[in-house]
This record gives sequence, structure tokens and C-alpha cells, in this order.
Amino acid sequence: MVGLLRNGSGPVALLRADMDALPVAEDTGLAYASTATARNEGGVLVPVSHACGHDLHTACLLGAAEVLSRDRSTWAGTLLLVFQPAEELGAGAQAMVDDGLFVRFPRPDVVLGQHVAPLPAGRVAGHAGPSYAGSDSLRVRLFGTGAHGSMPEASVDPVVMAAETVLRLQTIISREIPSTATAVLTIGAIHAGDAANVIPGEAELRLNIRSYDEHVRRRILDAVARIVRGEAATAGAPKEPTITEIERFPVVANDAAALQRTLDAFGAWLGTENVLDPGAGAGSEDVGVLSTSSGAPLSYWLLGGTDPSLFTTGDMSDPALLTVPSNHSPRYAPVVEPTLGLGVTALVTAARTWLPVA
Repeated sequence: MVGLLRNGSGPVALLRADMDALPVAEDTGLAYASTATARNEGGVLVPVSHACGHDLHTACLLGAAEVLSRDRSTWAGTLLLVFQPAEELGAGAQAMVDDGLFVRFPRPDVVLGQHVAPLPAGRVAGHAGPSYAGSDSLRVRLFGTGAHGSMPEASVDPVVMAAETVLRLQTIISREIPSTATAVLTIGAIHAGDAANVIPGEAELRLNIRSYDEHVRRRILDAVARIVRGEAATAGAPKEPTITEIERFPVVANDAAALQRTLDAFGAWLGTENVLDPGAGAGSEDVGVLSTSSGAPLSYWLLGGTDPSLFTTGDMSDPALLTVPSNHSPRYAPVVEPTLGLGVTALVTAARTWLPVA
């Protein structure tokens, strides 16, 4: 969904909020906890909730639109309000671009957005340059030859093949990627067989790769393909394994000057001590697609949303960051106030900073 607010001539600022959910059963105990369900890609009924704070993002953008539409004396130009679906799939931003977002609506001079995080409410954080990792999720199918559990000699066991592959994949980060680079490879799922005394015919792995550099990313993907095929060949697999992309997120890179302009405005509003640099995070986002597709600089920040009383130092070294519920947790629940009011004001402040009155 896209909205436009015009107030005379001037630059165009895109304000973005993501609005999808996750297959997570909410366990917050709150009166408004989600009880919704939906069917996943396999047709299985699963619980869904806004376990990443996307409902807050949407509410903040709606609130900012109301404030800015009511008071037009403090800004001039065009606000492009983008309520984006499918961020969790890494597909929503690209789908909107492919649907003609920047053909049907004005191209922005800046892309602005925020994501609620388990930082103390009242603090914001932003990092210049590569800020959120690129992510590749893959499905690997390994093919063997099934047999009775009592006759392994008649099989090519895909379970053993999968186990060897999992172990060998762990060496990519530790032995093939420079120690100065940052990357993560996780095997999040293994599926094979249904019975204890039956050697199945195939096994499936699902893995996720996080990286910040395209050269490193390509090296990891090439190594995954080499190892998967090599282990299958070593096991005598009857046919080649398959490697299928499930989803992909590009690296999110904040424009240094654009981010600093926004954070300076936040510092004047909240106090510079409440503006943090979180460093580069391993989480992934597709907001950068809106920036690269439009040619506009990106200024994207984190909005603190956790009860401040749970923290001691309140900065990025605070031990509470390791214990408070975080995004994607079934217990993640940003405190409504002051988070909602601060999120609205952050977007309003950013918009007024980029669309000043002449």
C-alpha cells in the first residue's frame, strides 16, 4: 500500500514501514496477543504473530502521516508513504519495485525507515555503511538409495551423506573465509525418513548464509555447491544433489551522510547520549532494495522498544541485551508507551529534517 502527501514544491522523502507477520505463536500473555493462524507453503496450519514488531512499524507510520498531514507549516515537499509486505521473505520491496513503485509514484530523494529493537525505549541507533547482512537461504536435496534398516549394504544412505555434509559445511567459515571477514553459515533443518528401520531414499538440508561482502558471499555459495556435490559423489549417490534458493536479502548499506543528517536531528531531539551506534548487525532486511532501485540514499535506524528499567548502562554493552526478549521471540513485546509515541516522533522528525521549509 502506498500513500502520498504533498505540501508545495520540494524534495521527495520515502517513509517505509513493513507489515507482515511470522509463523510464531505469541507467548506474551498480553490481552491483545495474536491468536491468528494461517497455512504455510506446505499447507500446514500455523500460528502467526507480529513477533518482529511490524505492527508497531505500521502504527508509527500511520501516526506520523496523521501528524504531518495536520501540520503542514513545518515541512514542504512530497511524502511517499510505503507500507511494504513480505519483508520477512525478502521479496516485498522488490515486488513493489517490479510493480512500478517508482514509475507510478515520484522517485524519492531519500529513503527513511526504522525497525523496533530490544534497546531501551527512548534510545535510537544507527550504523553507517553495511548495517544489516545479506542473507541466502538454500534447500539442499541429497539423493540416496533406500533399503531395509537391516541391509545397509543395499543402500546409499542419505542420512550419513547429510551428516557428512553438515560437518563439512562448517569448515567453510572457519577454513575458507578470511578471519577479517564476517560471515555465518547455519544449518537450520534436516529432514530424512519416517521410520527407525528404513533407510530413506533422500535427505533435505535447509541452510542460511549471512555475509556483508559480495565476494565473500560468492565464495561461500561456491563452496557450498562444491561440498554438497563432493559428499554426494563420495557416497556414491545415484544422482546429483539439487541446491535451490529459498530466499535472498541483499546487504543493507546506510548512506553515511544521509544517516548522520537524520541522527543529528535525533540527537537534537533526544540528546546525543541517546543516539547509539550498534555496529553492523547479522539480521537481514530488504529496505535497501527501495534505495538501490530508486538511486536515493538510505537512512535506516533502530528504535528502542524495551522497558528501560530492565537495563543498567542502556548502551550496546548492556548485559540485558543478552536476556531481554528480542525480535522473532514468542515473548517479544515492545512496550506500547513510550515506544509508539517515540516511533511516531522519530518519523516526523526525520521527515521534517529532509523536507525543510524554504
